[in-house]
Amino acid sequence: METLFIADDEASIREGLKYIADWESLGFRLCGEASNGADALERILALQPSLVMLDVRMPKMHGTEVIRRAREAGYPGKCIILSGYSDFKYAQEAIRSGVSYYLTKPIDEDELYTVVGEVKAALSAEKQRSSHVAELKDKAKGVILHELLTGSLTAPLSDEDVEHFHLQADIYQVVICEDFHTHAAAAPYTFAELFKVINRENNVFEHLSVDSRDIVLLKGAHGLSKLVDFLDHYEDQPPQEGSPMESMFLTYGRPVRSLEEVHLSYKDAASLLSRRFFCAQEQHAIGYEMLPTRSDTVYPAADWRNDGGEVQVPAPNNKFTSPHDICSKSCMSLSEDTLTDFAERFVGYIQSYNRRMTVETLSELEYGLSHICGEIAEIKLFLTDLYLRIKESMNRNYVSAEIPFLSNSTVIAYINRRNYLYEIIKFLSEQFEMIMNAIGSPSRDTILDDVLFYIDHNFQHNIKLETIAPLFGYNSAYLGKIFSKTVGENFNSYIDHKRIELSKQLLLENKLKVYEIAEQIGYKNVDYFHKKFRKYVGESPAEFRKGNGLDTDSGKYPPPLKNGTET
Repeated sequence: METLFIADDEASIREGLKYIADWESLGFRLCGEASNGADALERILALQPSLVMLDVRMPKMHGTEVIRRAREAGYPGKCIILSGYSDFKYAQEAIRSGVSYYLTKPIDEDELYTVVGEVKAALSAEKQRSSHVAELKDKAKGVILHELLTGSLTAPLSDEDVEHFHLQADIYQVVICEDFHTHAAAAPYTFAELFKVINRENNVFEHLSVDSRDIVLLKGAHGLSKLVDFLDHYEDQPPQEGSPMESMFLTYGRPVRSLEEVHLSYKDAASLLSRRFFCAQEQHAIGYEMLPTRSDTVYPAADWRNDGGEVQVPAPNNKFTSPHDICSKSCMSLSEDTLTDFAERFVGYIQSYNRRMTVETLSELEYGLSHICGEIAEIKLFLTDLYLRIKESMNRNYVSAEIPFLSNSTVIAYINRRNYLYEIIKFLSEQFEMIMNAIGSPSRDTILDDVLFYIDHNFQHNIKLETIAPLFGYNSAYLGKIFSKTVGENFNSYIDHKRIELSKQLLLENKLKVYEIAEQIGYKNVDYFHKKFRKYVGESPAEFRKGNGLDTDSGKYPPPLKNGTET
């Protein structure tokens, strides 16, 4: 329904215009009226009516002046000038003021219907053209975004195009969202829907679909920081039942500084979808830091959420080992020698009831497999072969033990159906525990000692009770109770104490900066380390150093970038 505004200094004329036509059947509803030119101008600009009918002569301001000023202020609607004078000079002035229609008083009803019909047709045509233009712009933008993501853009975008499509930013990052439940048709929530409330004028992100994937292109430091805040919110504990994150799985690529590099971030995020197999239990997001190799870019350590105006490229999330560390530490392969080595070690630890080394070797196996570039099917085949070799050795060495092994076909089918590596590692752990019990394992009272030994040598990493407990044959709740009762504090508190004690040693050595110590002892960021240190020590790390007669360093955060490299 279009809107109508009437302006005339005579109340009887205004009333007559309201009832001279069936405005609703013509597609209009009255939205306001005025009795003088000044009020008319103010209300026209405020109400933005589709059609204005106003007298040419009114107190305070003539109708032609009202329309001229309204046009100068950007009013786009239609106007019909009414006048008791038939002199053509008024029509000329009205036309120069942007008036398309001129009616003389007394108004002929048929002529009014004809003119209003023409106005309605013109308004409909303009809306259709505007809608068509907007649709073409949306399609053009969709094509451009698709080509940016896939790297198929034939020529760089001009500054005018970048501004026109609201793509200007200092930094970009691609996020892919899919359903967390691997067999679900579609997630009830999408990442874009959660971020929609902050996406005013499309200045935070763009949303599109590529290859049936739900894609979000974050723009600017504000957009990227919202992703970090979103992930941090769910890092310490799994999403609660019914929360949006419970149904979502996200992958995110590297941050890049130009639109021409956006395809690199998308390539990262798309590649990570195939590496979901290596995610931890209840892990709902995986970032570019988890890619096994990274030869085409460098991720310098930097705090990119600064207040100085310059946008810095973010460092990898410390939740994962950096790609460079992976390349230098992980040299595992799916070779025959690797298979034989792991099989012999597991057989030896099982026969000696060495749960501690069994668990550590399982962790080594999981870490090594998660940082190689082998196909998932090859990794599953490797693990199947490993289990069958261990089974063969134990059956050969303990003929009379009657170990209740699963059939080979059952094991092969089970491993092939697993969606995650941790599920297979847990299965192996349970099988190794079963074998130990079958061949005559000693008292289980010593298991907590093995757990403590494992923690004492791994607390610098992102270890959690939920991931440790299955490796020792317990569920997390039961092991947590035993742990608290025996040790005198809960699991997380014990981890914090171990980390803080090590941090004090490192602070007293005075060789590392505070942010380097935070990274080395296993805290995800330096602010979190400061919070924990003050909680357990009663002062900040810098105050602790100063109290021990040492010079404090100012390096709470990594140094800023200079020309794309660390200073």
